[in-house]
Amino acid sequence: MKSIEHFFQLSAHNSNLKTEVVAGCTTFLTLAYIIAVNPSILSQAGMDFGAVFVATCLAGATGSILMGLLGNYPIAQAPGMGQNAFFAFTIVLSMGHTWQAALGAVFLSGVLFVILSALPVREWLINAIPKNLKLGISAGIGLFIGFIALTNAGIVVDNPATLVSLGDLTQFGPILCIVGFVIIAALTARNINGAVIIGMLAATAVGWVTGHAEFKGFTALPPSPAPVMFQLDLAAAFDVSMVTVILTLLMVDIFDTAGTMVGVATRGNLLDKQGRLPRLGKALLSDSSATVLGALVGTSSTTSYIESAAGVEAGGRTGLTAIVVGILFLLCLFLSPLAQSIPAYATASALLFVACLMARGLADLDWDDLTEAAPAVVTALAMPLSFSIADGIGFGFITYAAIKILSGRQKTCPIAVYVIAAVFTLKFAFL
Repeated sequence: MKSIEHFFQLSAHNSNLKTEVVAGCTTFLTLAYIIAVNPSILSQAGMDFGAVFVATCLAGATGSILMGLLGNYPIAQAPGMGQNAFFAFTIVLSMGHTWQAALGAVFLSGVLFVILSALPVREWLINAIPKNLKLGISAGIGLFIGFIALTNAGIVVDNPATLVSLGDLTQFGPILCIVGFVIIAALTARNINGAVIIGMLAATAVGWVTGHAEFKGFTALPPSPAPVMFQLDLAAAFDVSMVTVILTLLMVDIFDTAGTMVGVATRGNLLDKQGRLPRLGKALLSDSSATVLGALVGTSSTTSYIESAAGVEAGGRTGLTAIVVGILFLLCLFLSPLAQSIPAYATASALLFVACLMARGLADLDWDDLTEAAPAVVTALAMPLSFSIADGIGFGFITYAAIKILSGRQKTCPIAVYVIAAVFTLKFAFL
């Protein structure tokens, strides 16, 4: 007990062992949906569901424990929403790369993130991208995830005349997706922990009872991770067509991590007197290392979860909270039958809710400055409509730089934006 107290500095953070354990359980309940949703998404890229399930649990456990031990922050990690959609629907299904090559790209982006985490330029890089573009990217990923949710549930279908149109809402799938989504939103509004899991399981249970979904059991030994573990194709990831893919993976991971860390640390009063994150380098190293290890075991980029704020609200203030989350991820390795019993319409309800949370970033845009707001909105719109997070980001950076130049405000545009805009311009022109 004394060693735990000393290592995590529980008293200095006005916390104790019981509080940290409760906080860890609280955080886990809010993000446990990822153990079913992530395999569901990546399996659409041709990856084995059971193997990705194991990879998801291992990545979540490793990332969370690293964050607890190195960063000493109550921030949980797991394969990120948005990154998994980019992996499956853009890199593999739209661009035509193999999922092995996509894992290679994730690995390389993680290695670059590790290097940047160890260098003094990390703060500059995080702050170099304009806030409004970051908000537009986050909202755009949310809209993209929402579009995927609606199509997976059959609420939105393809139409040769209008590209998309409303599906048949009298069918079982669309109805249960909407029911699950309403339950999740209502329970969240009531501040009930685990609302996403409850909504998903409620919709799933109706499917089991009515015969529209197959119940495969609760527990079993973990599936073999062999179909995806160490299957990354690094040679294919070094292809020139992967440059913008790796750049996009890196940027999204950095933005997600930095934004989540600042947000959670602010709610937990964990910032220093200058409003900065103590141990930022170690925290970023934990996140980036988790992405590298996640790619090796067979999943998309691992990132910090904003749901960690729920654990902070429950009193979590140290890395012990994150370690509890990691242990719970390991225990979930024995729940693969339950994860495989959750139908697409139930995971769609969770995706749709996550989309709503991410889209709220548009409300924080600087609407009084069109040189800031317009590129952000274009970024958000381009992602779902081009069905590509990378293309949406590229379009956003190009329009941001161009608008700044033509409006005579080129000096207010960071050099990093010009560089990224140039890279994407070359990509659109020649690749």
